[in-house]
Amino acid sequence: MLRISKIIDYGTLVLTHMGVDPERVYSASELATTLGLGQPTVSKVLKLLSQDNLVTSTRGARGGYALARPADQISVAQIIDALDDQPFGLTECVATPGACSVEPDCHIRSNWQRINDIVRRTLEDVSVADMIRPSQTEFPLTRKPSTLDKSQVTAHISKVELS
Repeated sequence: MLRISKIIDYGTLVLTHMGVDPERVYSASELATTLGLGQPTVSKVLKLLSQDNLVTSTRGARGGYALARPADQISVAQIIDALDDQPFGLTECVATPGACSVEPDCHIRSNWQRINDIVRRTLEDVSVADMIRPSQTEFPLTRKPSTLDKSQVTAHISKVELS
């Protein structure tokens, strides 16, 4: 089953909360209390988001964290990249080519790559601003993902099997 990790979920939650009032500076303790998360977790999330320039940090009495750019310019894919400790990929061979022992003879890897690309593009097209509005049933994608045509997949698999 495909599943977003808790740290990515929490990072998205933090950024969507910050995106409601993007000019404001938030402290880690305030975010933790408001969102019902542990302060160490929120601090870790903010540190990682800061390293990828999704939030900026300011020291001092009026310091804290703010969005580094408008919420509509931060994608879910960028959040995943900032918070996940491994490259994005639905399968090991897509995330880290060469890691799988059967990869050279695999006849479905190209299809996993295609599916991975569609999922990735979709995550790139959904912004923090989109996530703030959870009542929408459909996200306004800037690129329409191509659909997998069963006959094309079957033909590709048959062609590979004949090789």
